Amino acid sequence: MLKKTLLAATALLALAGGAAAQDLKEFRVGILGGENEADRLRNYACLSDHLKKEFGFEKVSLFPAADYDGVIQGLLGGTLDFAELGASGYAAVAIKDPKAVTPILTTQQEDGSTGYYSIGLALKSSGIKTIKDAKGKKLGYADPDSTSGYLVPLTQIPKDTGMPNDKFFASTQFNGGHENNLLAAYDGKVDVAVDDSSGIGDFKDGFTSGTFRKEVDKGAVDPNKLVEVWRSPLIPNGPLVVRNALGNEWQAKLTDFFLKLPTTDAKCFSAIEGGDFKGYVKVTPDFYNAVIDVRKAAIGG
Repeated sequence: MLKKTLLAATALLALAGGAAAQDLKEFRVGILGGENEADRLRNYACLSDHLKKEFGFEKVSLFPAADYDGVIQGLLGGTLDFAELGASGYAAVAIKDPKAVTPILTTQQEDGSTGYYSIGLALKSSGIKTIKDAKGKKLGYADPDSTSGYLVPLTQIPKDTGMPNDKFFASTQFNGGHENNLLAAYDGKVDVAVDDSSGIGDFKDGFTSGTFRKEVDKGAVDPNKLVEVWRSPLIPNGPLVVRNALGNEWQAKLTDFFLKLPTTDAKCFSAIEGGDFKGYVKVTPDFYNAVIDVRKAAIGG
């Protein structure tokens, strides 16, 4: 009798979970910092429209957080359902609560790769040609939860300079996201800025994707005035994650939706991702194990 009762209760819970998945009225999307808020909202407007049409949501709420941690805390606290994170941002979530979200997809470049680089950029007029030339200068970071804008430069630049960053540079500072960090170098507020980049294609175009490319495309920076002075090892592209509380059904639905997006609306896909990406590919949590390990070792989660 007890066994039957337990089976019945399990069945009811499964039905309730399925009903909850079908009855989702509002879908809450977190948007990382990196560009100014108006640009981020404009780029994601098409996604909001598609999600409403595809799934019948009464409301799709877009939350352009001021910093990476705003999105991370939203996912951990259950106030966000979906976001695209950097690899380090996902590592922060996974370390604090491995059951909070599931990575479903990541971006794929035109050449088929699923990784990118942290690059160091400086004004050509500074005379800095390599990162070793920047000893005693100012280094700009993007955000404490950024992979390419903090975690990787923090751990990898010392391998090229032979010293921890806080010893090699006169000072380091966070500049409030990737866009602000690049502009800080461009305006001479820091000597070197580290940011995300595909690292392939022409430098004069800002490479094929990343913050540098976005700023060149907008006319915010002239690439002829900049020089690349450092490049990291390859970093795995960040994941699209879904809050686990939504259940496997929604994970599957959203995976299918995003896999089709580059075909159903290439312009919207480009607006969201920027640069020369050809689509999304499926990933599992294991894809980010190395980044999780580095984050644990470097900054403790």
